[in-house]
Amino acid sequence: MRYFGKDTWIYLDGEFVKAEQATIDLFGQSLHYGYAALDGIRAYNTHNGTRLFKAEQHYDRLRRSCELVGISFPWNTSQLVDRTYALLEKNNLRSAYIRPLVVTGHNMYLMPAEDAHLAISAWEWGPFLGTELIRLTLSPYQRPNPQSLPPAAKIAGQYVASIVATNEASQRGFDEALLLDSEGYVAQASSNNLFIEKDGVLYTPGTGHIFPGITRQTVLEIAAAFGIEVVEKKITPAELREADTAFLTGTATGIAGVASVDDVRYPAEWTDTLSATIQRAYKNLTLEKENYEVII
Repeated sequence: MRYFGKDTWIYLDGEFVKAEQATIDLFGQSLHYGYAALDGIRAYNTHNGTRLFKAEQHYDRLRRSCELVGISFPWNTSQLVDRTYALLEKNNLRSAYIRPLVVTGHNMYLMPAEDAHLAISAWEWGPFLGTELIRLTLSPYQRPNPQSLPPAAKIAGQYVASIVATNEASQRGFDEALLLDSEGYVAQASSNNLFIEKDGVLYTPGTGHIFPGITRQTVLEIAAAFGIEVVEKKITPAELREADTAFLTGTATGIAGVASVDDVRYPAEWTDTLSATIQRAYKNLTLEKENYEVII
């Protein structure tokens, strides 16, 4: 798909500029070494108008990602939220995906560049994995070891592993890849967190080897509000396959139900599961269809 046209605006270093006029530093560390931080935010067209979902948390996380790897972040969260709303208005977008990106300046040494630049772009984008139940496969590639990079940092270079895993899964006919951690337990999908459901309880890998997503945290809050038990634990591949059902979570994805893992179909009827209840509640929350102040 094409993400911008001749009339598309982006926010770059404090100004709104046409996307086609934006340039890239060919000697920047972000291009050469993947030394950049990014995030993703959703805007939803609600009955209260266009609303960013948990934008402050996303920009605070972007700041934290930069801090964890030594990238300068001089921007103010509330101002960035205001600029994001202005960007949506300039592009006439009511429902959109927003990509903040912090890139570093030119420096061929393996030390942080002195300068950093912030770009925010937005485009119309449906659910990342579609709306149907998806087919997963266990990937031969592992989630990066948490001793190599902070797992809570959303760093551009880490996504090379995700691209490789997703491409390998796609070539074998699957929709998405599930990566194990360095200890052999199920970690997460290429860019989504995982929950499984078994006998009325939800299970999800604990933090440490996974990226702790904001959508994942929202699911934990919804489950607590509904009295649904969630256990954070190490999940084996066998436990994954023996579950009643499963789902993935992420800002771009929302909540995506899983049909099967390595062609082993889950036995539960998706619409009758607690997982589907969580999915419906999350959609209502993002669209502000009900009063969920207790969980946000």
